[in-house]
Amino acid sequence: MGEKKRGIGRRAVLIGGGAAVVGGAVLARDELRRAWYRVPGVEKDRVAGRLDHPGAVWTAASPANWRLADRPADFTIDRVVIHVVQGSFPTALKVFKDPGHGAATHYVVRKDGHIAQMIRELDVAFHAGDRAMNERSIGIEHEGFVDRPQDFTDAMYASSARLTAGICARYGIPVDREHIIGHVEVEGTDHTDPGPHWDWDRYIRLVRSAPAPTKNGGNGETARTTAS
Repeated sequence: MGEKKRGIGRRAVLIGGGAAVVGGAVLARDELRRAWYRVPGVEKDRVAGRLDHPGAVWTAASPANWRLADRPADFTIDRVVIHVVQGSFPTALKVFKDPGHGAATHYVVRKDGHIAQMIRELDVAFHAGDRAMNERSIGIEHEGFVDRPQDFTDAMYASSARLTAGICARYGIPVDREHIIGHVEVEGTDHTDPGPHWDWDRYIRLVRSAPAPTKNGGNGETARTTAS
């Protein structure tokens, strides 16, 4: 997990008469558009902890494990990344709340189908190990171990598939293996999850058949807090 840094691109530097003029006026337009809500006195209209998925329960990840964004206005969301935590549901919540961990997913799914939302979908979670993939994706963690197929229960598959169906509907993401991927498929990653026992054919079939909510984004539910 985490986020590999990349340099600031397309930043113009005007040099003349021995003086360098560097500032907001020379930033590329897309960078300005992505950075507007960071300007002092400008704050995006948002409700902290508002649920994006009906039925999820809010439990916040450490702010050190994600960054503020305004997706999909600033970054197009076109991928869902499937993870397996290599541990229990409480372990996932604990490490994602730890500022020293450096990573977290938007959602965590328990074996019984319970879903915790830890980061708003409009924000960038540090989950894929690659900055560009983090910016374009929603990360879903699953309780269990990659070498234990019994950890991937019917309830987990069904609940996770409904979650992914909603995400795909909200952002117009095609329901296929090009756009719904495993952590192992992220370029440059050293992770192997969700592993050989994750039934991709079954999962995609469940996503396609799941009832999906509106494409209009978060449902505006009041956040409910779950115990860790």
